[in-house]
This record gives sequence, structure tokens and C-alpha cells, in this order.
Amino acid sequence: MKQLYENVFECTHPLIQHKITMLRNKDTGTNEFRSIVEEIAMLMGFEALQDLPTEDIEVETPIEKCMSPVIAGRKLAVVPILRAGLGMVPGILALTPSAKVGHIGMYRDEETFEPHEYFCKLPRPIEERIIVVTDPMLATGGSAIDAISQIKKHGGKRIKFLSIIAAPAGIEKLHSVHPDVEVYIGHVDRCLNESAYICPGLGDAGDRIFGTK
Repeated sequence: MKQLYENVFECTHPLIQHKITMLRNKDTGTNEFRSIVEEIAMLMGFEALQDLPTEDIEVETPIEKCMSPVIAGRKLAVVPILRAGLGMVPGILALTPSAKVGHIGMYRDEETFEPHEYFCKLPRPIEERIIVVTDPMLATGGSAIDAISQIKKHGGKRIKFLSIIAAPAGIEKLHSVHPDVEVYIGHVDRCLNESAYICPGLGDAGDRIFGTK
């Protein structure tokens, strides 16, 4: 991994980069696109969750009893930013099947590009969980900032944010507002265009995941 700022990392693993290239291809169909998003989320989750706390428990192998580690304390809460963030959830759950799943609904004003929240439901007790927020795209940073702010208002403390591609402006803005949040990016793209889309990007992640336009 490459550290961009304190608590901000770019996941430079070759498998992640290879799969992101496949996502960018405009000819990649819905089913394949959805599967690749899940695979990338699992690979990024493996990197992001390397500091999960563990505790030793006694287990009996076919040979003898021993002490062996398991994840300690409350399990994860995975919170996708609707709707595109849903595409990353199965990848995280493949690593941590017992994680609880919350949802935050945001939509972007097409004229101002500002995010607006329309739904928020989080697992309880959220303050005792490690929270993984997912959204494939980090463009202006507005949706991520507002979603994380809502989670903090509900008591969330330890938060990680995972995004497959991001614009430099969005990363900088998110980090400036929430410097305590660990941010993991699959790839840092060049810039935002006049419509606030990431360039070169991969199009609208939600549309490509769900087959809509």
C-alpha cells in the first residue's frame, strides 16, 4: 500500500489494479462488472482489516487442544452509501460473514453536485463496532463526508472508508473534514470534469452495477 496522507492509503496491489482496468472498459457487461466490484472490495477489505483485534480461545484439533486467535469483541458494521456502495458489500461479507449491514442513502443534486441524505439505518450498538463505509467512487467527497458525519452523530467512532477510484480533490476534502477516518483507495485518478465525474473514471458505478441508465 502507498500512504497518501496520515490515515489515507492507495491499495497498489497488482491484482487490484488489474481488476480496476477491467472495470474501466466500457465493454465490460453488468454481470462481470458486478463480480469484479465484489472481488476488488474483498481484496481491499483484506488490506483495510489487517488491524482487527483478536483474542485467543481454546480449540481442540484432531491432535490436541490449543489456544488459537479469533476476532475479538463486536464484529464489523458494513455501511454502503446507496446505491453504488451496495456492490461492494458482498466482498466485505465474504471476509466477515457475521458483520452487520447498515445503509445510508444519498443522492447528488444534478445542478449543484451537493449530496442530500434520504435514509440512514445503522446496526446497534454502532459505537462498539468497527465501521466500514463503502462507495466505489470518491469524486467531490461530499457524499462520503456527509455519510461519515451521520455515522458519527449516531455514535460511530472507529470508521474506515473504502472506495475503488477517487479524484485527488475528493480525497483531500474527505481527509480535511474527517482526518481520523482511515481511507483506502483502489486507484487515484487524474481529476474531475465539469460535471464532477472522475476522469478517466469508469462511468456511473451504480448504473453499471445494476444495469440501469
